Amino acid sequence: MLYLVGTPIGNLDDMSPRACEVLRSADVIACEDTRVTGILLSQLGITGKRLIAYHEHNKAASGNGIVDLLKSGLNVAEVSDAGMPAISDPGADLASLAASNGIEVSVIPGPSAVTAALSISGLDTRYFHFEGFLPSEGSKRRARLKALSSIGETIVLYEAPHRLRKLLDELVEEGFGANKLAVCRELTKKYEEVLRMTVDECVSYYKDIEPRGEFCICLEPKTVGEVKASGDPAQLIALLKDKGMSSKDIASVVSEYTGMNKKEAYKIASEG
Repeated sequence: MLYLVGTPIGNLDDMSPRACEVLRSADVIACEDTRVTGILLSQLGITGKRLIAYHEHNKAASGNGIVDLLKSGLNVAEVSDAGMPAISDPGADLASLAASNGIEVSVIPGPSAVTAALSISGLDTRYFHFEGFLPSEGSKRRARLKALSSIGETIVLYEAPHRLRKLLDELVEEGFGANKLAVCRELTKKYEEVLRMTVDECVSYYKDIEPRGEFCICLEPKTVGEVKASGDPAQLIALLKDKGMSSKDIASVVSEYTGMNKKEAYKIASEG
């Protein structure tokens, strides 16, 4: 069996007893970086495990080798360096490959930067779009940034510290300057920090402060920001109806962002 095992995103105490037991009993552990996982196993008191590197750059060859091990009857646990495998991670390809070969896949849920950041962002979490890491540069990056403008839910992005200022400048260029965001840094670690401000304010903040650590960013959708600026609740209701949101949820969102009475917003959303 293939086990997808969630590991801590910072605080070792977030490792679940079930995850520890699966890693302890697995015949093989497939991991993004054998050095990182080796340190984790040592901290957990787990020794003598066979580790196989499985990451974005070797997933084709390594994935087939792991499937062969699974077919031979061995149990394989797959982990990323931190968080849940298969979320912005090649573990998704391994799970798909195993399933297509008739191998049972089981998940051991654990910490995730996506849900952790959303939960403390202060933004709407009923609907969200997980973008993860944008392409590092070039036309693909520009295309994805442009695509973010049409997304009507809270957007979740990962970014490296050396590219954070670039990302903020690009978001301003795409018209997100007045939109709220939550910059979540070093979640669950000693220097955990959450900045809640507009994109414009964040650009100013990081002019004199060097970005450090791992970043997960929750961003208010551009469409909502534009509607807030115009002060037109009807426009927001129409937008959310087009996205298939229920009248009840529309009423809650419209009330939160425009101040319109929930009952009135619900009535308008239910018409037609």
